[in-house]
Amino acid sequence: MAIVCGLSNDGQGLDIIRKRGERLEAGTVRRLEQGKPIHGEVVRLRPREQFPMVCDVEVELPGPSPQKAATLSGPAQVATDSYRKNWDAIYGNRKPSSTLN
Repeated sequence: MAIVCGLSNDGQGLDIIRKRGERLEAGTVRRLEQGKPIHGEVVRLRPREQFPMVCDVEVELPGPSPQKAATLSGPAQVATDSYRKNWDAIYGNRKPSSTLN
C-alpha cells in the first residue's frame, strides 16, 4: 500500500509513503521513459475507489538486491558466460592455416 503525498521537487514524479510489511518507506515514483535508466523497482499503482490518494502497489519488476548492488565495483562486465561459450564454439577450435597468403 502507498499514500501519495504530493509532487516531487522537480514536478516530474509523485512523492509517496509506502508500507511494505511492517516497514514504512519514503520514495518517489516516476513514469518509465524510453532510454532512461530505472532506479529501483518498477511498480504499478492502483488507486482505491474511496480514497484515490491511497494506492495498492503491484511490483512489476523487482529492483536489484541490496547485497549484490553493494558488492559491485569496477567497470561493467560486458562478456557474459554464454558470450564466452559461444565465442569458443565459433572461434576457439580453429587450427592455424598452414598455407601462406
